[in-house]
Amino acid sequence: MAVTDFFVGEITTELIKNLLLIVKKSTLCRSSAENLIDSINGLLPIIQEIKQTGVELPQIRQTQIDDFSKLLRDGYELAGKVIHSGRWNMYRNLQLARKMERLEKRVARFMQVTMQAHVLADVHHVRFSMEQRFDVLEHRLKAIKIGVDDRSGGGGGGGGGCLGEAVKRMEEDEKWFEDSFVNLGAGIELGKRRVKEMLMGEQDRGVFEICGIGGSGKTTLAKEICKDDQVKSYFKDKIFFFTVSQSPNVEQLRKMIWEKISGCNLHGYGYGEMLPQWNLQYQWNTKSASPVLLILDDVWSASVLEPLIFKIPGCKILVVSRIKFPPSIIDCIYDLELLREDEAMSLLCHFAFGHNSFPRGFSQKLVKEIVDECEGLPLALKVIGSSLKGKPEMFWISAKNRLSRCQPVCESHELQLLERMKLSIDCLPEKVRECFLDLGAFPEDKRIPLDVLINMWVELHDIDEEEAFHILVELSDKNLLNLVKDARAGDMYTSYYEISVFQHDVLRDLAIQMSNRDDINQRKRLVMPRRDLSFPREWERNVDEPFHARVISVHTDEMREMDWFRMDCPKAEVLILNFASSEYFLPPFLENMPKLRALIIINYSAGNAVLHNMSVFSHLTNLRSLWFEKISITHLSDSTNPLNNLRKISLVLCDMKDSLDESDVDLPGLFPQLSEFTMDHCINFNKLPSSICRLHKLNSLSITNCDSLYELPSDFGELQTLQVLRIYACPHLKRLPPGIGHLVKLKYLDISQCVGLRCLPEAIGCCRNLEKIDMRECPQIDSLPSALSFLESLRCVICDDEVFCQWKDVEKAVPGLCVQVAEECYTLDWLSQ
Repeated sequence: MAVTDFFVGEITTELIKNLLLIVKKSTLCRSSAENLIDSINGLLPIIQEIKQTGVELPQIRQTQIDDFSKLLRDGYELAGKVIHSGRWNMYRNLQLARKMERLEKRVARFMQVTMQAHVLADVHHVRFSMEQRFDVLEHRLKAIKIGVDDRSGGGGGGGGGCLGEAVKRMEEDEKWFEDSFVNLGAGIELGKRRVKEMLMGEQDRGVFEICGIGGSGKTTLAKEICKDDQVKSYFKDKIFFFTVSQSPNVEQLRKMIWEKISGCNLHGYGYGEMLPQWNLQYQWNTKSASPVLLILDDVWSASVLEPLIFKIPGCKILVVSRIKFPPSIIDCIYDLELLREDEAMSLLCHFAFGHNSFPRGFSQKLVKEIVDECEGLPLALKVIGSSLKGKPEMFWISAKNRLSRCQPVCESHELQLLERMKLSIDCLPEKVRECFLDLGAFPEDKRIPLDVLINMWVELHDIDEEEAFHILVELSDKNLLNLVKDARAGDMYTSYYEISVFQHDVLRDLAIQMSNRDDINQRKRLVMPRRDLSFPREWERNVDEPFHARVISVHTDEMREMDWFRMDCPKAEVLILNFASSEYFLPPFLENMPKLRALIIINYSAGNAVLHNMSVFSHLTNLRSLWFEKISITHLSDSTNPLNNLRKISLVLCDMKDSLDESDVDLPGLFPQLSEFTMDHCINFNKLPSSICRLHKLNSLSITNCDSLYELPSDFGELQTLQVLRIYACPHLKRLPPGIGHLVKLKYLDISQCVGLRCLPEAIGCCRNLEKIDMRECPQIDSLPSALSFLESLRCVICDDEVFCQWKDVEKAVPGLCVQVAEECYTLDWLSQ
């Protein structure tokens, strides 16, 4: 279904007609109907604008539009019911009014997300023109440098000829750029509009930001804003552009900025003297101030930015940075997105072939593979496209292979792209930089479970989980990774496996390249950059000496015993095994990893994999964290050697093969120090073994999205140290065991989406340390036990409408308790995973 077919179709027209009838007929539904009419009418001009730009929506966004279409169809049916409902049927009318209110909220939320997605789709066109302008500037500087070098090298005539040629090339490049810029005029205007809306809003001053990954075209967009006629007219040409850089003289720059925006010379202040803010304020107020736009480009830290912010009427500041500054400094942020595939293809072809499409006879598949390696980053497309200009297809094939191995295509690629991106890494604190480099150990284009990452950093860098999470947020704020959060993520009881991390391939390449600068046996990280059928030959050629890597990452298909070779890894602390097969023989060199603390095994094939050579676990005496993903778990009782130091087990998408139903499973004997046990989306187990209740150091138990679970052990109350219990999205679980009242240290209980759960046990009132309950989407729980009023530590409850009133009665009896109705959350982000 096309976008415009939906929005100008019959369904929208008929819905608005029905809503107008409701406004006249129904008192209870009138307000909702009026708001729906305003929302839908307000959306139509934006959709028409998208239609005029001619943008073809990608599948994921078209799916969102289709979902919205279904929502409005449901609204049309609901409106019909309201119209035909009898005036005196008060109960039915109240029900319909409530449904209309829900429809109003859902339309508002869906509309907000969809509108932003489709308006921002056109913003992508900005990148093409922005990077071309940046290229013109670069060529101009190169041309000047050539002329200066030639003149200083002697030979007046020759020098002048070279300078003339350079100027000629510069003019040709600028003309080349202007032609392409005209073709993408609509896109650049749409991109500029978002920033202009921030700058020309009603408030008379403010600090705004253009933020994005290095090489995404932030500076180019800022310079386009400077040249915009509407912006120049609004600020009456009082637009000042300053490049701040990494190590500025802040006081000197502050004086220069003030002289520009005030028109006053500060000759009374010597070099290094501080400027008193009250004096600046006085000088400004003594003049008839007009609007001023101050653009601060290439800002690297808040400590530099804050002294450069002048809080004076009419002064608006646009900050350009790779770092997301906090709301305490910035009023509004515009995030630059990366290019879509068609835009990326046009940009690469522009620099490689001189026009926006590949020439006839050239391999389209090869060009697309190069474009895919750049992942929509304009600077990467520009640098790599320029390096491939005029090269034969065999050179392109070699470049593609080098990119897939995370190696630079050529010297210019390394210097212009990777070294430029490296600036963001060099300015990081040492521990944060090391954490960034660890990201290269994970496969490209795959989500990184945050739980894995946090565990890895805790074991490697001697930090706690809170500091590890702080580092993660810092890397995210600097656009060095992307956080993908679950809808409930963010509070103190959020589980890390609910959050994923993605990293741009260029940044991953950079992390690997920086890690590979040492000799292979001396590297801190030993990484296979891509999936391969066998081990790297470079590793095999160096097996005579020990590998001193602390992190080892392997990415293969099926591995049999004969496919491995012996490796001595005495310092290895983290081993990541990525593969795609139904069977996998664990590497024998695990026996030679005495310091191994974290083992991550992830299967990327369609089905679960069976592991062989499990006996190597008996050698992992220092193992503290174990992550299995898409693995078949069989016969836990066969393992006779306990893992005495294992603290954390995570089983994700695993087939348990009824191994937990065996009566002889002795979990305390196998894992005596276990403190965290997680099972997510696991199948083929009906209940937890009773021996789990004897894990006397267990403080977190998470059984989530497990359809087959129907029962918890009756002696569950023996888990005296348990603080966090998550049993959400287990639809066949009918009840919680009465022993839950003995969990005296329990602080958090999550039973959300347990649609088969019928009640809360009366004994829950004995959990006096319970602080939070999440019971959203538990439709069969329609009454609450009276003992809840004894939960004196309870501070937060998330529930559905049906039990909200009963919880409000509990709220009156428990001081400090806050009860909130769960908001419905609509997102299609999970489709990309």
